[in-house]
Amino acid sequence: MATFLYRLGRFSFRRRRLVLMLWIAVLAAVGIGAAGVSASTSDAFTIPGTQSQKALDLLEKEFPQASAGGATARVVFEAPDGQKLTSGVHKTEVESLVADLGKARQVASVADPYTSGTVSKDGTVAYAQVTYEVAEAEVTDRARDDLEEIAGKGERAGLAVSMGGNAVQEQPHQSVAELIGIAVAAVVMVITFGSLVAAGLPLLTALFGVGAAILGITVASAFIDLSSNTSTLALMLGLAVAIDYALFIVSRYRGELRDGHKPEEAAGRALGTAGSAVVFAGLTVVIALAGLSVIGIKVLSDIGLGAAFAVVVAVVIALTLLPAMLGFAGPRIATGKLTSRRMRAIESGEREPMGVRWSKFVLRNPVKVLGVSVAGLLLLAIPALSLQLGMPGDESASPGSTQRTAYDTVTDGFGPGYNGPLTVVVDARGSDDPKAAANDAVTLLDGLPDVASVSPATFNQAGDVALIRAVPGSSPAGEKTVDLVSEIRDRGPQLHDDTGAELMVTGTTALNIDISDKLNDALIPYLCVVVGLALVLLMLVFRSILVPVKAAAGFLLSVLATLGVVVAVFQWGWLADLFGVEQTGPIVSVLPIFLVGVVFGLAMDYQVFLVTRMREEYVHGAEAREAVVAGFRHGARVVTAAAVIMISVFAGFVFSDEAMIKSIGLGLAAAVFLDAFVVRMTIVPAVMALLGRRAWSLPGRLDRLLPNVDVEGEKLRHLLDQAPESDREPEPVPTGKG
Repeated sequence: MATFLYRLGRFSFRRRRLVLMLWIAVLAAVGIGAAGVSASTSDAFTIPGTQSQKALDLLEKEFPQASAGGATARVVFEAPDGQKLTSGVHKTEVESLVADLGKARQVASVADPYTSGTVSKDGTVAYAQVTYEVAEAEVTDRARDDLEEIAGKGERAGLAVSMGGNAVQEQPHQSVAELIGIAVAAVVMVITFGSLVAAGLPLLTALFGVGAAILGITVASAFIDLSSNTSTLALMLGLAVAIDYALFIVSRYRGELRDGHKPEEAAGRALGTAGSAVVFAGLTVVIALAGLSVIGIKVLSDIGLGAAFAVVVAVVIALTLLPAMLGFAGPRIATGKLTSRRMRAIESGEREPMGVRWSKFVLRNPVKVLGVSVAGLLLLAIPALSLQLGMPGDESASPGSTQRTAYDTVTDGFGPGYNGPLTVVVDARGSDDPKAAANDAVTLLDGLPDVASVSPATFNQAGDVALIRAVPGSSPAGEKTVDLVSEIRDRGPQLHDDTGAELMVTGTTALNIDISDKLNDALIPYLCVVVGLALVLLMLVFRSILVPVKAAAGFLLSVLATLGVVVAVFQWGWLADLFGVEQTGPIVSVLPIFLVGVVFGLAMDYQVFLVTRMREEYVHGAEAREAVVAGFRHGARVVTAAAVIMISVFAGFVFSDEAMIKSIGLGLAAAVFLDAFVVRMTIVPAVMALLGRRAWSLPGRLDRLLPNVDVEGEKLRHLLDQAPESDREPEPVPTGKG
């Protein structure tokens, strides 16, 4: 692989105009395609094999007129202060608005609040439940515009009108605050390289790659129903890894130039060594993200595959467009006119880099450093023991949005449970008396604690399947509601024994509970798969057993500590004001598994970038401790810069209005900080010091079985050393001193 990348680097450098034009053509093509399509996104969750999904499928078959699988909207009306909706002009206006809702595009049915009993006891609040003919993903912008127009009509008549439900989706957007990450990345790279050219290239190629990835996802959304968060998370990860990969290659390229190689030869060597590590690091991220699709939940598959696609584009950009841009930059990229006196002293050898001094400190005190680091991570992980999972609903919408207003108004007027009524299905096709079975189910539900109200049973045309609405006394995401769903399901077998009918609970609340349970159950197996993958991949790269075990253990520590941080902020409310968390509650169900996949990939990035250089020095004859110091001398600065950039990019998403994006942004920022600075740059050298030469040992039989992927480019180096001297004449290049 190293030899192929060496040739690719030289080709891209030499044929830079062709490579650049090809990428511009690709970007233009996907841009034109994205401009001409109507994207389809949603946040609907489906989970085959669960009771809630089984009941929903039965409803779609037996109650087609109810559009059980259709999108829903709740239009909430509130009277002016001191007035009511139960009489006079306000009642007339509400009835008129409900009639307009029934005529709106794609609407299947509307429940009149005056006939369905959805007017509050004091008469100040009412809501109409709107059911659509199509699923959430198929609700058109024109249908949503109809809702907006009807709400505007009510507002002009003096009513307060707000809307909730999955048909009223607040589209995610990037705030200005998220650009902070890019600005910080630029500053960090200027400080790292001391050159505007060297700092600008990684940013330029990263933005180019992210633009191509996002536009590609937009084109795909015209043919595939994608989650509305797919593009946001692809942007988040794609931008971070693209900058990091480019940073690593540019740093190696500058080093090759300073060693006296011609620019084209330096580009080839940089890709043959650092490029190999980039390919492997990118592969680990892609595998971990794409692996999310095996969980069986569509939204998780969407965001995993979308982010994986962005990472693939980032790797390809780093291996093709970046060396082409290096060709345009020429030797100027090695000239650091913005270097400080300290940087010049380090480059001239008069002063040791901070990374070297830190590694020597760790090597002198490995036991103490290791003990403090592990204890600190375990302490941070304590909150993860109380992790609770849930799905975001209208209650987690941004303050002031129509969804949040509708949720709060219904809670004040009726109670929190009315925001998430349970849909109870009685499948009495195997019962001798379906009506009696349905009545027994109503009686059962009415006698349960935390049930605010139960509607009479509604039968299908055949009279053997009944639909019952049960309103919990607690909020949809509350623990009491979760317990209520479990209790209803626990009572189901008894009802089946007594009547022959099957009792099932479905609806948005039940689906969310099932999704959370599914993800919670899948977390440990997925973690085991990811850790197992880490052991195999790292064994291939480092030709060692102990190094992969150490890397996997460090990965587990950083994941647990990260989950602890997320729980402390979003569930316990610690530092909630600082991070703009308006309301604490369960952690978004997809977050832990998504964090495991992403953190695994990023952890392997830093592991590869730092430890491959240690192995390279060790293979060339350095002692084990000397190899650690050498690895830090060449890699610590780049890893530090890469980590700061990633933290900045991810932290920018903490300012998002979307609760899910906010929690993922904080989680990833914390994960990168902990894994890069505590695990890779502290625990790793401490363990390497304790292991010594044993760290690089591999049983002979296993050594023969494992293929040699040559990530550090050792075979390439031997090949180049045997090449004729004329093929690699050195060319003096400015070093950036002075």
